[in-house]
Amino acid sequence: MRTQYKNIHVGTAALGCPVERSSKALQRTSGELRRCALALVLCCTLMLLIAACSSKPDERAEVPPKPVVETELDANNFKVDHPDQFPLVAATEHKAVPALNVTGVVQPDIARAVPVISLATGRVIELKARLGDTVEKGQVLVRVRSNDVSGAYQTYLKAENDERLARIQLERAQTLYDKGAIAKSALEQADDTEADAKADLTAATEQLHTLGIDKDHPSAIIDITAPVSGVITDQEVTTASGVQGLSGPNPFTISDLSYVWIICDVYENDLDAVRVGDTADIRLNAYPNQVLKGRVDNILPVLDPNIRTAKVRIEVKNPGMMRIGMFATATFYGKQAETHSAVPATAVLHLHDREWVYTPLGNGHFRRVEVVTGIMLPNKQQEIVSGVKPGDQVVANALDLQNTVEQ
Repeated sequence: MRTQYKNIHVGTAALGCPVERSSKALQRTSGELRRCALALVLCCTLMLLIAACSSKPDERAEVPPKPVVETELDANNFKVDHPDQFPLVAATEHKAVPALNVTGVVQPDIARAVPVISLATGRVIELKARLGDTVEKGQVLVRVRSNDVSGAYQTYLKAENDERLARIQLERAQTLYDKGAIAKSALEQADDTEADAKADLTAATEQLHTLGIDKDHPSAIIDITAPVSGVITDQEVTTASGVQGLSGPNPFTISDLSYVWIICDVYENDLDAVRVGDTADIRLNAYPNQVLKGRVDNILPVLDPNIRTAKVRIEVKNPGMMRIGMFATATFYGKQAETHSAVPATAVLHLHDREWVYTPLGNGHFRRVEVVTGIMLPNKQQEIVSGVKPGDQVVANALDLQNTVEQ
């Protein structure tokens, strides 16, 4: 046993020298690897620190940029290269009473419109006048064939016969009474019968007269005449049409157009400028250069709920040119005068349904200002209600400047 252990020990010793050397080499190699790994970690850490230091944010980059203020462009502000070629004028002062302009329509005066009435029922056989004609009082307008004539004439003949018979009986009763043959009551009854017969005859005669029939020359044709002089403003019959007498529509309507009405619409907010009895200037669209005078006759008490306007009625004397349905403009004036401006008519530019003037701003700049114009004044001056004050400078010819700006 000893020998065996010894051999083992000897073998181990013999083999132990190279094994020991190999273990030491491995230990050296592991130490070098650890040192290399440590050096690599240190290098990476150093590089990260350097990178962190080098990526420090720029303070200037963090500061927001300064705001840039841009002026808003004015569509009515223009600049021209040669402003001296556009002469300027100063707005003058103009005293005027406040005016209110409203639109209206010419209508006939209802109190002067007279219907033409046919008292007989029949058929039209001839028209003597038509819509729009000027007629005189008593002029024949239409002829009607009516059966009412024969009935009225028969009534007249019967009444005439009854009256003649009653008169004869009264004469006989008077004779008998004078001779004592009859009582006084019989005479009184005969007298009453005669009176009733006369009344019936008078009524029948008046009926013929109303229908326009001559009792001595009766005819079935009735002439309907004009009751007044004027213009036929309505016609409801034609040739061969029927006439229903008082129950049907009137054949004609005759209007006296010597005075007419102007019916205007005035907004609720402007009613304080209109009073009954005030005068108004009337300008017809067909004759804009002629001014007529009218008087406010009535202001209707009911407003139109849709457009909030009141009907104002103006009575105007017709010089002969005013026709029913014409459009007109009525101007109402206030009591106290107001100060407005006046500029040459060429200084006002009509653009996009508005009125403008150009005012200088200096350094070749001009501003287009919207104005409210009034009436035309003498010497080709235009009234300016608002937008320009007396003394303000405006371009004398706005169209020339506008053409230059558009180029």
